[in-house]
Amino acid sequence: MKTVCIMCPVGCELTIEKHGSEISVSGNGCARGIEYGKAEITNPTRVVTSVISTEKEMVSVKTTKPVQKQKIAKTLKNIANLHIKTAKTGQLLQKNIDGDGADLVVTGVWKK
Repeated sequence: MKTVCIMCPVGCELTIEKHGSEISVSGNGCARGIEYGKAEITNPTRVVTSVISTEKEMVSVKTTKPVQKQKIAKTLKNIANLHIKTAKTGQLLQKNIDGDGADLVVTGVWKK
């Protein structure tokens, strides 16, 4: 598998190979690339970010920890189904938004 590491701005081109239980990662410029490559082939995750619109505000949100890639669509649907009147930066909007312990918090609020 070939992919680009997203652990830092360098964006190393990784080659990840799995042979049985052995995983090899090449092309990385640092140890974080190895960690990312192994996770990407076994259990890929991403922090989910989105925006919620209220009557008077646009609210940016994110999960407090990475969500399994196969659960991102469900997590985004859960976010879309949230209805809030107002919010403050740092506010906890929803506990366990993904079903695996990632909470949803407000990262910014802008008046419309």
